Amino acid sequence: MGIDIDGVIESRSAHGCWEVAVDLLDFQLGRDYNAWNCLFDVRGAEDVRALFSHRGLPNDVSDPVRESAADDCQHGHTYATWAEVAAVDWDAPLADEPAFYFVGEWRPGADGELVLYDTVWATPDLGEAAADTFGGDLLLAPSEWPPGGEVCLDGVVYRPVFLTARMFAPPDEECWSRVWTAMRDLAAEHGNENVRLVVWFA
Repeated sequence: MGIDIDGVIESRSAHGCWEVAVDLLDFQLGRDYNAWNCLFDVRGAEDVRALFSHRGLPNDVSDPVRESAADDCQHGHTYATWAEVAAVDWDAPLADEPAFYFVGEWRPGADGELVLYDTVWATPDLGEAAADTFGGDLLLAPSEWPPGGEVCLDGVVYRPVFLTARMFAPPDEECWSRVWTAMRDLAAEHGNENVRLVVWFA
């Protein structure tokens, strides 16, 4: 059974009270489990150090948010100020080992050198090709390949990757960029510590 994200962007007034500035549903984020995993540690396949994991609701959250997020079926409550989001290193590894379920897809760039084209799910065909390449009877996950190992399959080179937040929640692409832009614009008016994202799941 799937889950959905809910939440708001709040801003703090000159009087020190937090108020709802934007409803997160306006961004139509959809069900993006990979992004939720690296951002909030919710519903992901990989074991990663999420950026803003399970902090609960802020103690001074606005009354409408407290009421909306109080249902027993809701979980994963957390938040992040714009100051925290703006300080994120989107390219920092989120784990100490290569991903188990994902692999880097490398293709020739404009100059002919291989460049990371995408991060994709490691298919059973790739597991079989890895077993053929490195030896063994079992499907080999990318994290089980030898150091420096790579597999060529159908003209594409696959290599293990260390997952980063940019891979699944790029700050300047797709739906999450609209969330960050809204927070940045509000922070220009209210200050970096006076704008925050509050999310939960159901």
